[in-house]
Amino acid sequence: MDRPTLAEMEDDDAMGEPAARGERYFNRELSWLAFNRRVLEEASNAAHPLLERLRFLSISASNLDEFFMVRVAGLRGQLSQEVDRLSADGLTPGQQLTLAAAEADRLMAEQQNVWQSLRRQLADSGITVLGAREVPEADAAWLEAYFREQIFPILTPQALDPAHPFPFIPNKGMSLIFDLCRLRDKAMFRELVMLPTALGRFVRLPGEGARYMAIETLIKRYCWLVFPGYEVRGAATFRVLRDSDLEIEEEAEDLVRHFAAAIKQRRRGRVIRLEREPDLPAEIEALLKAELGGADGIITESVGFLGMGDLAALVDEDRPDLKFTPFTPRFPERIREFGGDCFAAIRAKDIVVQHPYETFDVVLAFLRQAAADPDVVAIKQTLYRAGKQPGVINALIAAAEAGKSVTAVVELKARFDEEQNLLWASALERAGVQVVYGFIDWKTHAKVSMVVRREGAEFRTYCHFGTGNYHPITARIYTDLSFFTADPRIGRDAAQMFNYVTGYLEPTDMELVCMSPRNLRGRLFELIDAEIAAARAGKPAALWAKMNSLVDPAIIEKLYEASNAGVRIELIIRGICCLKPGVPGMGELIRVKSVVGRFLEHSRIWAFGNGAALPNDDALLFISSADWMPRNFDRRVEYMLPILNPTVHMQVLDQVMVANLIDTEQSWELQADGSYRRLEPGAKPFNLHRYFMTNASLSGRGAALKGGAVPRLSLSRGAAVARD
Repeated sequence: MDRPTLAEMEDDDAMGEPAARGERYFNRELSWLAFNRRVLEEASNAAHPLLERLRFLSISASNLDEFFMVRVAGLRGQLSQEVDRLSADGLTPGQQLTLAAAEADRLMAEQQNVWQSLRRQLADSGITVLGAREVPEADAAWLEAYFREQIFPILTPQALDPAHPFPFIPNKGMSLIFDLCRLRDKAMFRELVMLPTALGRFVRLPGEGARYMAIETLIKRYCWLVFPGYEVRGAATFRVLRDSDLEIEEEAEDLVRHFAAAIKQRRRGRVIRLEREPDLPAEIEALLKAELGGADGIITESVGFLGMGDLAALVDEDRPDLKFTPFTPRFPERIREFGGDCFAAIRAKDIVVQHPYETFDVVLAFLRQAAADPDVVAIKQTLYRAGKQPGVINALIAAAEAGKSVTAVVELKARFDEEQNLLWASALERAGVQVVYGFIDWKTHAKVSMVVRREGAEFRTYCHFGTGNYHPITARIYTDLSFFTADPRIGRDAAQMFNYVTGYLEPTDMELVCMSPRNLRGRLFELIDAEIAAARAGKPAALWAKMNSLVDPAIIEKLYEASNAGVRIELIIRGICCLKPGVPGMGELIRVKSVVGRFLEHSRIWAFGNGAALPNDDALLFISSADWMPRNFDRRVEYMLPILNPTVHMQVLDQVMVANLIDTEQSWELQADGSYRRLEPGAKPFNLHRYFMTNASLSGRGAALKGGAVPRLSLSRGAAVARD
């Protein structure tokens, strides 16, 4: 994001006094940490298999790393630049930094407690992480041989003295410091050993059961082999997190070269967090702070395992009894009915697909068919996060090599995917794809694919609009919608969207699609105002919205206004929510819940009652690529698409949205004080992920895949219900 990071907030004067702000909004950073706490809670959820709980722990740790590398780095950047802009809730950067650091420390301490509990339970289940002194005598010889042959040749100990400059420690780099006494003359030395990135975090011992040892533990155990002739007086591990945000320079003449250089610079960003073991001597801590340039940084004393994100490696252990029951996504029945012909199926009727319950392969099939079809003349595609699997890229390359006109809008500013996107862009260009990088100041976040096909004497446009990325890996764990249509109005709008990104050509007559940064926030205002007018006229008025984050102060104020007017508002917000629900005179009619479970809720769905008595039939329904954050409205290219097809409307509103609303097994409700309360399953518990895993696809037909009655879902006025 551009600096200062909180410049996304509205004008200071328009938002009132700081005290008033705090009464109306939750802090963005603390709300995110609250979300990560909910993720961590799943690591203690006995309803989940043991290795899945370990996965949740590793995810919460990786999330916290990114929080420091980006959000805390942004706050520190504001402090260093003496930026005094207040957050939406009226806090200075320094105040936010203090509160966020304290909460992050508490969260990290809880992660350690959870790890100790899981470690014991894993050991009881036959998966052991050994300490340096816990190796059975029978394995000691193998472990020493492994160290000598596989580890020792890679290590490079470095003395820390005036003759040896302190080495550069890369981002997320882990190192060990040893205090040594030379035996022949009792001279004292200090040595540093960086853990090479080529080494995995764990070594698996042979024999029965799954026994692991962390690489730093192994090095400590056999440090006498590294330092012959020395007595090791002390050894401690530390880890470094660096500022990993990329700033965009407006004067950058070549965006590709700028990002290539910035990615390298990211690895050398200023130190934001120094994590250390508790037995690190004070003088060594002072040395590290001075050498790393982090004397005024945040230092956290860790009481156990550092870099818990690496625990994900243990989840790969082949123990199906300790993991979720395997699930195979279904291929959409609707397309099977047409013999796998995507175009014929879409031409017959709009199709909606919900990932991961329905396979992402349908998107690949759509693109591959377009690449191979001699009647297809052009393909246009946005690429925000495409991942490392080349399915989408290969389809575009095949289309270009077949002589079709192919345009790919590659977003270089997709955080932590910049390097991969540069590689894909280079491969696409070599194949003849016209690669466009979009705007310098804005990210192209809309997920749109457009195929133009010659059919008789005319051309027909087929479109795919996704709420998620064209990423085969995340499509297996993120819940998202894929909408396919041949509606000519949407096709014309999609063409204008692409022309806007590739040629800065302002759309003039968009028929159905609304987009930011042009007018998406304004269109939402109109829709909410219509609900307000309906409520004041005594008509039914309601709003249901599902998204990842709600931060935008202007939208929050409009929702408060709607609540005060009598509009019932149900929000499903997985992550950050700065709105305060249930407060009399402000958000009394607003309910906010967060769903955290097996899959990551990611789809954006918005519905408005439209003054009708039966929202099932008359509610206005939209899907989008945007969350309700200032950046999505003001600094990103996003889309908002109305769902007009009655069947798709019913599937999205009365199935996907309602299932999220009535879930009780994976849901947390936001309280007026900012805390989250886990919902009680109740007499008829409902798990939305299990529901969609065991029922026929949205685009298909037939009975549930497993036996047993399942609820019929529907949206009634003011509530979602499950009917037997």
